[in-house]
Amino acid sequence: TKDPVVLASRIVGALQTLVSREVDPQDPAVVTVGSFQAGSKHNIISDEALLLITVRSYGDETRAQLLDGIKRIARGEAITAGMPEDRMPVVSIRDSEFTPATYNSPEFTLEMAKLFETRFGKSRVVQSKPVMGGEDFSRYRRADENIKSMIFWVGGVPMADYQASQTEGKKLPSLHSPFWAPDAEKVITTGAEALTAATLTILKK
Repeated sequence: TKDPVVLASRIVGALQTLVSREVDPQDPAVVTVGSFQAGSKHNIISDEALLLITVRSYGDETRAQLLDGIKRIARGEAITAGMPEDRMPVVSIRDSEFTPATYNSPEFTLEMAKLFETRFGKSRVVQSKPVMGGEDFSRYRRADENIKSMIFWVGGVPMADYQASQTEGKKLPSLHSPFWAPDAEKVITTGAEALTAATLTILKK
C-alpha cells in the first residue's frame, strides 16, 4: 500500500534540509511543521495526512525559495514512494494567515527611541535583535512605503523575577509560555504612556 503517514513522515524529515542546506546561513529562515494530522485508529491505514507548516523569513525572495522547496520536496518524496499522479500531495498556501516581516524605518525608530529614553530613562530602552515572530503590523508599510513604522515591545516580567534571572541565571518564560505571568498593571500603564507620548510627538508635526 501507499501509506500517507509514512510519506508525510518522510516529507517532514526532508523539509529540515531546506533551511540547513538550501538557504544562505546568514539569511534567517524558519520552516516548522507545527501540526501532523492523520488516521483515526491504530490498525487502519489512513487515506490522507495533513501537515500544517509555518514559513518565516525576512525577505520575500527567501520566502518564495522556501515555498518552492516545500512543493518540490513533497512531490519528490511522493514520486519516490510510488504515488500515482492523481494522489500527489497538494500544497496550499494560506495568504490570509501569512504575516510578512516587519520593517522598522531606521530614522523613525531612532527618533522614537530617543523619545522613550527621555521619557523613561536610558536604562529602560534597549535595542533588541531581530526575531522571527509573526506580526500582522507589518502590512501597514507594505500597503504604502511612505508610511514610517516601527514595532516596540513592553517588558512585562515582575521585577523580582527579572532580578533573579540576572543574579541567579533563572530562565524567564517566553511570551507564549503557559508560565508567562506579566505584571499587568505596570505593562498596561507603560504601554499606554509610550503610545500616547509617541502619538503626541508625531501629531505635533
